[in-house]
Amino acid sequence: QAQLVESGGGLVQAGGSLRLSCAASTSIFNIEAMGWYRQAPGKQRELVATINSFGNTIYATSVKGHFTISRDNAKNTVYLQMNSLKPEDTAVYFCNAKANFYDYWGQGTQVTVSS
Repeated sequence: QAQLVESGGGLVQAGGSLRLSCAASTSIFNIEAMGWYRQAPGKQRELVATINSFGNTIYATSVKGHFTISRDNAKNTVYLQMNSLKPEDTAVYFCNAKANFYDYWGQGTQVTVSS
C-alpha cells in the first residue's frame, strides 16, 4: 500500500497552472512536515517547498511568488499550487513527509511545461 499518493501532474503551456496533491496514508503517524521536491533530467533532486504542522513554509528561491504550498492536517494532505509555470519547472515532482525521524517519498508525478 502506497503511503504517499500524488496526483495532479501533466502537460501545460508556459504561463499556465497546475495543482499537485499528495495524500498521506493513515499508517504514517506524527507527520511533522510535508513538502515537494523535484528532479529534472540530469539534475539532482531539489527542494521546492515544505510546510510544517504549524503552517510555516519554506520555498526555493526559484519558485517564490508563483508556487504556493498548503496543507490540510485533518486529511494529511499537502497541495502545491503552481502558477506562471516556466519550461524550467519541468521535472518529476516528489511528495515528501517527515515523521519520526524518517523520510517518506511518493512515487513522483511528471510536470512538463512547454514553451
